[in-house]
Amino acid sequence: MNNNQKLYRRALGDAFSKLNPRHLVRNPVMFVVEIGSLLLTVLFALSLVGIEGLGDNPAFTGTIAAWLWFTVLFANFAEALAEGRGKAQADALRRTRTETPAKKVTAADRNARVETVASTALRKDDLVLVEAGDLIPSDGEVVVGIAAVDESAVTGESAPVIRESGGDRSAVTGGTRVISDWLVVKITSNPGEGFLDRMISLVEGAKRQKTPNEIALTILLAGFTIVFLVVVATLLPFSIYSVRAAGQGTAVTVTVLVALLVCLIPTTIGGLLNAIGIAGMDRLIRRNVLAMSGRAVEAAGDVDVLLLDKTGTITLGNRQAVEFVPVGGVRPQELARLTQLASLADETPEGRSIVALAEKEFNLKPNGHSTQLAEFIPFTAQTRMSGINLNGDAIRKGAPDTIAQYVREQGGTIPGALQTAVEAIARTGGTPLAVARNGRAVGVVHLKDVVKPGMKERFRQMRAMGIKTVMITGDNPLTATAIAAEAGVDDFLAEATPEAKLKLIRQYQAEGRLVAMTGDGTNDAPALAQADVAVAMNSGTQPAREAANMVDLDSDPTKLIEIVEIGKQLLMTRGALTTFSVANDVAKYFAIIPAAFAATYPALGALNFMGLATPQSAILSAVIFNALVIIALVPLALRGVPYRPLPAARLLRDNLLIYGLGGLIAPFVGIKLIDLVLMALGLV
Repeated sequence: MNNNQKLYRRALGDAFSKLNPRHLVRNPVMFVVEIGSLLLTVLFALSLVGIEGLGDNPAFTGTIAAWLWFTVLFANFAEALAEGRGKAQADALRRTRTETPAKKVTAADRNARVETVASTALRKDDLVLVEAGDLIPSDGEVVVGIAAVDESAVTGESAPVIRESGGDRSAVTGGTRVISDWLVVKITSNPGEGFLDRMISLVEGAKRQKTPNEIALTILLAGFTIVFLVVVATLLPFSIYSVRAAGQGTAVTVTVLVALLVCLIPTTIGGLLNAIGIAGMDRLIRRNVLAMSGRAVEAAGDVDVLLLDKTGTITLGNRQAVEFVPVGGVRPQELARLTQLASLADETPEGRSIVALAEKEFNLKPNGHSTQLAEFIPFTAQTRMSGINLNGDAIRKGAPDTIAQYVREQGGTIPGALQTAVEAIARTGGTPLAVARNGRAVGVVHLKDVVKPGMKERFRQMRAMGIKTVMITGDNPLTATAIAAEAGVDDFLAEATPEAKLKLIRQYQAEGRLVAMTGDGTNDAPALAQADVAVAMNSGTQPAREAANMVDLDSDPTKLIEIVEIGKQLLMTRGALTTFSVANDVAKYFAIIPAAFAATYPALGALNFMGLATPQSAILSAVIFNALVIIALVPLALRGVPYRPLPAARLLRDNLLIYGLGGLIAPFVGIKLIDLVLMALGLV
């Protein structure tokens, strides 16, 4: 049996279990349909034993009752299907949460005394040693060591990640495996309270709370249901009185009134509302984003300000060498050769990019240099430069002011062209590295933050949706201005501190705007706690993960843009199907009301402009259509209305045209077709 078959079979079983009134009472629309189904089932049973007078003939009553039960089951099936993927993922996660032996240590030291205990015996603030091949027994923070960790059990990604003490990559998750080196981990949760436990509970939907919009819509639907319930309840005595007063006609039956009520109340959106909300969270889960609440997903749809870190989000994260600028009569190829030599032992991304640029532009092979007798000068915080001594040449590269001081100490002078080149690179937002040989400046290497491909187009789409994008960076304003212009963001915050980020978020919120941001460090925690939508990286620190209302298991900062799109798709789907449901109900009135009261008021037969065969056929056709339209819309509720980055006014207009007009037309076509089928089969 494939996964889809298992999913559908499980959802079908859950659909029946959700018939429990204690579950269904939380959905007032479908609860009323269930009560109506139960009432007609009782009337059908009574009519079979000869007790009549309350309903229609047994066949008609039984058929209506059956289709009402199908209506409730279809709604439950939609909800169960939406929950299905989350439950499947929860089962997979639960299989990884096994009781494992833990090496509890007495101090943050690999050589400390070790006591082997069960992972369930660990408590918050305990220290454990985890070595290559060991499972991390519980959530924690790395306090000593650095190691590669396989997180595929949680994230689905096979590539290992580096976890180390200090910085923003210190958080580890229980159930993941260390594949090299060792770590001493400080446990941050008690048994049953870990990240994996919370994730299992959330993806199962056990703790999914209705969002404010869902609550408001549920109250509105409940209001409609109560109003129509009162109206329909009063129709029976009015019908009986009219028949007695006129001395002709037949009073309306309970079967017809129940069918009328079900067709009048907004059963379509009532049956799909829960599925829409659950499916929205499931779309995030499938992208490896864990939303701590449905409120966060919904808020993402209303966001109008995005705060994005420059490094790793807008840019590739590492500065790249893009140009060699020679000075003092030095040829570009010679500058490239000297700079490549000085970078051979430089394992930083910048150093490797210099080597690659020299090879690309001048075909200078890194292994083409004879460096057996070379003395490599490593970079230090004191000297702020690195280089190489080779064959009597002393080559240095570093920050321009450091190289300038070095040249002067060697008795040389700084050519004006060097300062001109440095200033030109700085004005474009780049980082200049000066190069000197034997106490003489020979040129500058241009390093720049490379903006990720397609970012400008993504920001243009955000702007079309009415979302302002703000780049957050620690760079100086000059560099930030250049990168912001290249990336196409609307604004930026340069030389950002935790206090500055928090102040900016509060400023936007004071203007009535909803703010989203990403972060991974402890210094991001205050701003994450303040933001309306806060996405923490799973690789980040524990304070950042606790402050956020979403966690990205892939630790991809650009996913914030996808999260906003999913949030907007959720709101669009709910709005579109609500529009369809209301329009759908309006159309059903014209089909069922003339038929329902034709026996009491024969003159209403003139309103049967659809040409439905008989009153019973009209009522049964409307009830069948009412059930089938729910199952027909399940795929749309689960998949979501196709998202387009357009202004809200345009989206509203399009939805009214497509789903409003569609909701009006579909019942007339569907009910007429069902009526023709019923008559052709001789069922009424």
